[in-house]
Amino acid sequence: MITTVTPAPALDITYTIPELVIHQTNRIQRVMERPGGKGLNVARLLAAAGHEVSATGFLGGTIGDRLAGLLHEQAPTVHQNWCVVGVETRRTINVTDGQDATMFNEPAAPVTPKDWQALQATVGNQTCGPVVVSGSLPRESPTGCVGTLVTAAHAAGRRIIIDTTGPYLLEAARSNVDLVKPNQNELRDLAGHANPLDGARYLIDEGCYAVAVSLGRDGIVLVTRDDPHHAHQASLGRDLAGNPTGAGDAAVAAFAAHWDSHPEQDLVSALSPAVADSAAAVLNPVAGEIDLRIAAQLLNDITTRRI
Repeated sequence: MITTVTPAPALDITYTIPELVIHQTNRIQRVMERPGGKGLNVARLLAAAGHEVSATGFLGGTIGDRLAGLLHEQAPTVHQNWCVVGVETRRTINVTDGQDATMFNEPAAPVTPKDWQALQATVGNQTCGPVVVSGSLPRESPTGCVGTLVTAAHAAGRRIIIDTTGPYLLEAARSNVDLVKPNQNELRDLAGHANPLDGARYLIDEGCYAVAVSLGRDGIVLVTRDDPHHAHQASLGRDLAGNPTGAGDAAVAAFAAHWDSHPEQDLVSALSPAVADSAAAVLNPVAGEIDLRIAAQLLNDITTRRI
């Protein structure tokens, strides 16, 4: 079973209005609610592809209950194993008028050290299948919290993928994480290298086994500890119009699915499917969903090269 960890899930609320007018009353035409968070996007994608998935993270209050109910409605095969906390789950508000979107994102409230210990235990209690930790963390999360999740996964004999940013990404690298998936801007901000290959090698030197860097239309570059002086790049080679919000989550799901189905194969064989799924996600208006038929068609157009 694959475990997805969403430390800061959110109830995503979308308001559709005719036109956004600041400092005036805006009448809402339509309201949509969805369970949000990068880890939940990954969980839904994996479940839709037929993988057994357990979703965990911190969930609390009436908003948390609403999120859990929506997840059950929209992805009933995802097992929910939340660490219930004493703070309310956050909300994100998306106001769209057909021309553009305006986002209001609440911060995730701090959780206690005992809550982090419970999450660590949840990750360590399952003894097979990869772990994915995706998205932002609650405010005031302690130093070492991501490292404890990596340690718990490895102690249980599990591989772990981390998709977060900033000091927590560096913390994951120094904990010998199996795979991280920053985008090019996140990696540049962290490592200080304009060249993504140099940034990836920096994280390899810090302890990562593998780094997959999202490059937008140029696909994904993969660098591993086994051959840090070379890399593999897979790309579609053309731009796709659509919603790129969930593209990175689709790539993470593809890597997790690869380790779940083919644990003995190297990550290079997962690179083309990761790019194809990421591209298919761009063509889908809703993050956390792809058309598997389109992904299969796009796979035929992916090119891979060693650089």
